[in-house]
Amino acid sequence: MASKMSNKQVIFKNYVTGFPKESDMELRTSTISLKLPQGSTGVLVKNLYLSCDPYMRGRMTKREFTASYFDIFHPGSPITGYGVAKVLESGDPKFEQGDFVWGHTGWEEYSLITATQSLFKIHQHPNIPLSYYTGILGMPGITAFVGLYEICSPKKGETVYVSAASGAVGQLVGQFAKLMGCYVVGSAGSKEKVDLLKNTLGFDEAFNYKEESNLDVALKRYFPEGIDIYFENVGGKMLDAVLLNMRSHGRIAVCGMISQYNLEKSEGVHNLMSLVTKEVRMQGFTVFSYYHLYGKFLEMVIPHIKEGKVTYVEDVVEGLESAPSALVGLFAGRNVGKQVVVVSEE
Repeated sequence: MASKMSNKQVIFKNYVTGFPKESDMELRTSTISLKLPQGSTGVLVKNLYLSCDPYMRGRMTKREFTASYFDIFHPGSPITGYGVAKVLESGDPKFEQGDFVWGHTGWEEYSLITATQSLFKIHQHPNIPLSYYTGILGMPGITAFVGLYEICSPKKGETVYVSAASGAVGQLVGQFAKLMGCYVVGSAGSKEKVDLLKNTLGFDEAFNYKEESNLDVALKRYFPEGIDIYFENVGGKMLDAVLLNMRSHGRIAVCGMISQYNLEKSEGVHNLMSLVTKEVRMQGFTVFSYYHLYGKFLEMVIPHIKEGKVTYVEDVVEGLESAPSALVGLFAGRNVGKQVVVVSEE
């Protein structure tokens, strides 16, 4: 293998206001040494699959106090995010040449990762695709697990509502809740996604929020007795409507608020008094505080995958050159399922 290789990269050009555009990123080719620097404790990897995730929008805006839970992107540098990679050389004793890993990497063909504490070694299972570690077996999967089980503690027979339900996290929350014996309704933004929720992912009901002139009325139609658990991915008007429909002692796990990410000024929420009158617990969380539960999560989910009790839908595009369009598409609702970019099949 040559010591220097060309390295195609997706470069972040400048900070974004409003909806991101493909032109906010550009493809460049640089070179990279395929030998670790002397004394490095990092790992050199070949990137295989990259994950497009809504949280990345917060990293595109320059803020003095950023609302994102990651550092902001730096103009002129490669985009970074979650991905699956193969180790080419390792200075970290936890990883060996040939290992597959998932974690934080660059949007490029090859990356030198110095923050190896963010990497998880993949123990491959037959018939489970490596791309699943960008989704159901990676960050979105444990996010769904933590939000539902650890924060909301569902009980059999309870009512569960999931917004952005066909996305990387939402599709899993609904299926996990069904496995617990809950009544589950999801919302999404197209007929195709609604059909997916009901016919493929096993939700009891689903609706297209874009076709509803009054979200409060829509929720009362599907939850005449109210909502026990709400998995919040959207925010704004949806959250306001949900607050009016929560049952006493309901639980809300706040995972994200994608409706707010591209607004210069976030919308207010008006019905927070419902938290008091109905004694509802609403808790935000980030998955990074719960990675110690990753082993427990895998013990739960891998048998369900192998037995066909959980389905995972991916929206796959080929090539690094497709990554900017795929990321921008998240915020227009173009993706159906988990958005994955294939950099290399190995």
